[in-house]
Amino acid sequence: MRTDFVLREVSTGLRRNVTMTVAMVLTTAISLLMVGTGLLAVKTIDATEALYSDRLEVRVALTQDVSTADADCTQPICAGLLSTLENSPLVDSVTYENQDQAYARFQELFAGQSVAELARPQSLPATLRVKLVEQNGSTEAGAAAVKQAMTDQVGVRTVIDQRDVVAKLFDFLGGVRNMTFALALVQAVAALMLISNTVQVSAYTRRTEVGVMRLVGATRWYTQLPFLVEAVITGVVGAVLAGVGLIVGKFAFIDSLLAGIAQNGVIPPVTLTDVITTSVYLVPIGALVAGVTGYITLRLYVKV
Repeated sequence: MRTDFVLREVSTGLRRNVTMTVAMVLTTAISLLMVGTGLLAVKTIDATEALYSDRLEVRVALTQDVSTADADCTQPICAGLLSTLENSPLVDSVTYENQDQAYARFQELFAGQSVAELARPQSLPATLRVKLVEQNGSTEAGAAAVKQAMTDQVGVRTVIDQRDVVAKLFDFLGGVRNMTFALALVQAVAALMLISNTVQVSAYTRRTEVGVMRLVGATRWYTQLPFLVEAVITGVVGAVLAGVGLIVGKFAFIDSLLAGIAQNGVIPPVTLTDVITTSVYLVPIGALVAGVTGYITLRLYVKV
């Protein structure tokens, strides 16, 4: 098989149907951009779960009078709550955080933000930070038991299970992932239809040359290869554009959108390495989808 013939036919096909080719590249790029965004959301969810796996606690916030009067949890009310928690088989450890320590941690978390200037040590409650024993890979049962035991106790203001807070974050990230994959599916259907139509039009415009080649003994695979290469090239170009879009989107939108919560350690930042790795994955995906679609189209609808 002559390589120069294949390259010449590919170049001719791309030039003859430049409008459809550009439309196919752009549609493929948008579809793969949505796929890449979804993959980054999945990676962020996994990294966030790993980040919080050993940090999630149940926090027993104490009332204002107990918080103010007891700096080291030696008074009867606080000491009694601490003893109850430490004697529970579901509790691994309990740490007391007084108002000054809570204020210092608050300032660290929200450094540089206006809310940090408004807070005062007296406005933050002292807290019993409860780390639970893991049972069967989960601490949900222990969290429920601690909440039930501490709720409405004297000296207890609120009981907060950090899993409830993180669950909302995971729901948000999962929603972003599902939305991007849904949009990617819609765009993928459009891209597949454009690839199929472009291959058919390209084959139709060169039907005379292909017919002559078949008459002189050229195999069907020989005459179909240029059309497949055209489809693969457009898929690869679309994937490259999608990768560029992800990198631009990171610096233009993602970094500014997640700046506050990423800097405060709420979720891991989306790194350039993550974006580049995801972009690299998109290239074989684009080539494979375009190539398979082109091959099926040629087999089913085009007699060349």
